[in-house]
Amino acid sequence: MLMCFFPWTLFAQEDDRDTSYWDSQYYYGTMLRHNTNVAHLVTNQPSGLILSYNRRTTGDQYWQQAFNYPDWGASFIYQNFNTEVLERNFGLYGHYNFYFFKRHLQFRVGQGIAYTTNTFDIDSNFKNAAYGSSLLSSTYFLLNFQKQRVYNGLGFQLGLSLIHYSNGNFKAPNTGTNVVAATLGLNYDFDTDRQIAYRASTDTSQEYSEKITYNFVFRGGVNEGDIIGLGQHPFAVVSAFADKRLNYKSTLQLGVEAFFSTFLEKEIEYRSVSFESSGLNGDEDYKRVGVFVGHELRLGDVAIPTQLGYYVYWPYEFELRVYSRVGVKYYITDRWFGVASLKSHAAKAEAIEFGIGIRL
Repeated sequence: MLMCFFPWTLFAQEDDRDTSYWDSQYYYGTMLRHNTNVAHLVTNQPSGLILSYNRRTTGDQYWQQAFNYPDWGASFIYQNFNTEVLERNFGLYGHYNFYFFKRHLQFRVGQGIAYTTNTFDIDSNFKNAAYGSSLLSSTYFLLNFQKQRVYNGLGFQLGLSLIHYSNGNFKAPNTGTNVVAATLGLNYDFDTDRQIAYRASTDTSQEYSEKITYNFVFRGGVNEGDIIGLGQHPFAVVSAFADKRLNYKSTLQLGVEAFFSTFLEKEIEYRSVSFESSGLNGDEDYKRVGVFVGHELRLGDVAIPTQLGYYVYWPYEFELRVYSRVGVKYYITDRWFGVASLKSHAAKAEAIEFGIGIRL
């Protein structure tokens, strides 16, 4: 799922005629009790700073016109939880800004990597059930009322943000955190001497719908279960699906996939020995098979796939039988693509997946 792992997708779309601006926002909010395991961490109010570079698009490529000329950019977030258990996070992100209501309402989605200063430690920081590793995956959403170029290049903005941190079960524990905050900030445009000219396409003959196409994807990575001490283990996912591109923005998917998650093999063995009431023999199959439906939102060579699946083969009852996946995909060519995604059961992440696929 993740724009930070495809940085070239942002910079490759730069145009010399596009203009840029910077913004800086202070935020103050509250940490959500999304899980009972983090309830004891919700004490003080987190605060922080969002610094961003934004590059405007003006319609040189059709995807820019289709999405009302969004911005793309990079941002940095500093967050202070104001607690000794969680301390501070620092994050780097790639982001898109989408505009509504005559470009006064801005919606931003950012994805990146964060570093946290105080992780779980069984001896020195056992209360930190949120983060088991220093490196985290992070997503943030920002909804702003924004005015640009109010006085020369200076403008202002205010709004709401949601900032999520998690390591995707790369290392336990991994309850993660979610912070909702109010934001207030300024923006500055260094290109006020250049007028922003949005281009409209004169070619109305291009057809984006396609016939049904078949895809094959191999994903993999490393993750750890919820039982601390069983270690990190590799996993693999093999997927096959058919898709139908309806128009420029939307593609529908229907597929099947097999999961080879070796951390479950260790968990089954541990639970069968340690908990007689579990009813496990220790030889239960750790593999799973799922069917899924999905949607893919296209932004040029970049796409945002979302999928909802159901395990038809589920011999070991791990989490829920329904799962979901959200990610980011980059089309290297018309046939080959790379993908990074987060697979989860409801609000509980299972793994961050990296993969390569082919579309035939």
